[in-house]
Amino acid sequence: MQRHTDIYSNLFINSLPLMDVRAPIEFQRGAFPNAKNLPIMDNHQRETVGICYKNHGQDQAILKGHELVKGEIRDARVHAWVKFANENPNGLLYCFRGGLRSKITKQWMHEAGTDLPIVQGGYKAMRTFLINEIELAAQQCSFKLVGGKTGSAKTALINELYNTVDLEAAAYHRGSSFGRHALEQNNQINFENIIAIEFLKLRHENILDIVMEDEARTIGKVGLPKSLFEKMRSSPIVVIEEPYQARLERLIQEYVLDMLAEFKNIETENSFTLFSDYLLQSLEKIKKRLGPVRYASAHKTMCNALQKHEKSDDITSHYDWLSIILDNYYDPMYEDQLKKREEFICFRGNYNECKEYLESFSLLMKN
Repeated sequence: MQRHTDIYSNLFINSLPLMDVRAPIEFQRGAFPNAKNLPIMDNHQRETVGICYKNHGQDQAILKGHELVKGEIRDARVHAWVKFANENPNGLLYCFRGGLRSKITKQWMHEAGTDLPIVQGGYKAMRTFLINEIELAAQQCSFKLVGGKTGSAKTALINELYNTVDLEAAAYHRGSSFGRHALEQNNQINFENIIAIEFLKLRHENILDIVMEDEARTIGKVGLPKSLFEKMRSSPIVVIEEPYQARLERLIQEYVLDMLAEFKNIETENSFTLFSDYLLQSLEKIKKRLGPVRYASAHKTMCNALQKHEKSDDITSHYDWLSIILDNYYDPMYEDQLKKREEFICFRGNYNECKEYLESFSLLMKN
């Protein structure tokens, strides 16, 4: 008989489609990247049934659930489940513990002529499995970290290698004061689920020497799991050393061109205002570190650049405020941080030299 942990490994390694029948509020608190929320009860219905369960027990709660989810509401939900099953014949379904909600969903689907297997243990068991995967990765894998000043293309290098976990992509945040995206970043649980699955897939391929970006304890609003962060802090660092102008060009691309494009994708009419707010709010975060005089200079320069950009589509003035924050915030901060961890530096070089070093090292470890 196949163990539950083997089943969980298989469904995450193969990214099997999952149908999550928990209420939307539960799904928003934490979910898996290969899951779709098709709830049996909405948030209000779940709350009502929960109160009934607390006051009158399970039997009355079940009756209340059937009373709330019937007729057209039930038909619509069953239709959505059947559609999911037809589109994903290798899919599975689950609720919080793989209990009553899963069983009722499966029963109603079966009555409609369609079946999906239930994930035993449900969300709770799969979440526990993934938390354990992060602990195993910290124990069993060796890490090499990619460091370098802001704009050194660390993430680009991570994405060119096969044996990597992209922590910033999992967090949906670039890790810096200007690191947020146009849409909300992933919450803590979703971040952990994503990186756990990435570690699981690498370990399944017997890839135990993993490259990641050298990150602080937090990436935006999410934090690295303690065991993972502690392992990273004692891991070797490969430092990319790129020319100042090249870094400046990358930041123009990331902070200005790419971010404006992101805001245009979600809000065409108000996009430049949203983009301006993003830059000004990001600058506000480092006000104390810059000091009042430098902050005032950077703020004025940024406002002038935004005005010119909006009026004539000229981005050249953005170089001015970027230079201020590179010279007075990012570079000094990184130099100070790296000095404290100098003993862990194993290689320095430009982008191509660091890439070649990591590729040759990874190939050596693979063989």
